[in-house]
Amino acid sequence: MAGEKIALHRYLSPRGAETMRQELKHLTQKERPQVVEVVSWAASNGDRSENADYQYGKRRLREIDRRLRFLTKRLDQAVIVDPAAQTNRERVFFGATVCYADEEDRHTTVTILGVDEAELTRGEVSLQSPIARALMKARVGDEVTLHTPSGPVLVEVISITYPV
Repeated sequence: MAGEKIALHRYLSPRGAETMRQELKHLTQKERPQVVEVVSWAASNGDRSENADYQYGKRRLREIDRRLRFLTKRLDQAVIVDPAAQTNRERVFFGATVCYADEEDRHTTVTILGVDEAELTRGEVSLQSPIARALMKARVGDEVTLHTPSGPVLVEVISITYPV
């Protein structure tokens, strides 16, 4: 394994991994059994071709099973990285919360997380996003170029923090 390159999409924070485990548990122990019960009841009612409960239930089971396969595979392959354990806190790495300013001195703060856990509405960006790629390994005071659809934008790193 030494020297093996790890795919970035495998990175997850401990919080992200726990969220996925909780969803897996909910789907397995609660939602799927309930849907199976409805499908079994609907199947016992006879003609399945015009039985909306049966058809909807079967479709929902396929969706649940697809999500279960996805979650199981992602968790099996995940590389759990705890941002609190980051020793080089002067540079931007996975889990960093970074404040940067653009050329108009507008400040933006983002936290860099895994592709399966980042939620832009919470100020979180994927490790593979253009802003994360531009900020990676930068230090406070560094200027980096962010490539946007409207062209390159120069941004300056104002602060870098990690959870404690």
